[in-house]
Amino acid sequence: MKVLITGFEPFGGEKINPSWEAVKRLPDEIAGAELIKRQLPVTFRGVRELLPRLIVETKPDLVILTGQAGGRPNITVERVAINVMDSTMPDNEGFVPEDEPIFEGAPDAYFATLPVKAIVKALREAKIPAAVSNTAGTYVCNTAMYTALHTIAVAGMETKAGFIHVPFIYEQALDKPRPSMALETIVKAYEVAIRTSLKG
Repeated sequence: MKVLITGFEPFGGEKINPSWEAVKRLPDEIAGAELIKRQLPVTFRGVRELLPRLIVETKPDLVILTGQAGGRPNITVERVAINVMDSTMPDNEGFVPEDEPIFEGAPDAYFATLPVKAIVKALREAKIPAAVSNTAGTYVCNTAMYTALHTIAVAGMETKAGFIHVPFIYEQALDKPRPSMALETIVKAYEVAIRTSLKG
């Protein structure tokens, strides 16, 4: 079994991105599955180019994408990705899309194929604050989730995929009153999500 797990580079003026910091700290194997750890750019174009290539080349059994949702107080497992790019904040290439499709002529939305509610249940049982989220936004995180699910669907692969948002970590919230979580807790959350997903 192979698990492709990704985090993002920093964006929005932050010096670090907790999603990638946590991915880096994961072991190379969990429950007998090999972990393929990759960092994604916070660019609409970059994600649409890089992610399909990664999925097709590595042929993972699971794709778990992760990203920072500064302001959210808990781990949120995304239910759906929509075929829209729309933002008031530039990506890391300065691109600001408005009401643009991620892929022309593609479905309006894809639902995550990871066991969303089972992951949330397992996280809560592990004493980690977690919830189902019904919006991954319209920024690069949503684009990544949509791109992964679309790539898998078009290729006819049986790979399960989804997206997990994480809060700021403590050091990011030192000078702003925003919810935060220990990096070690986020790492543990990823491990729980991987184990739960591997069970089906």
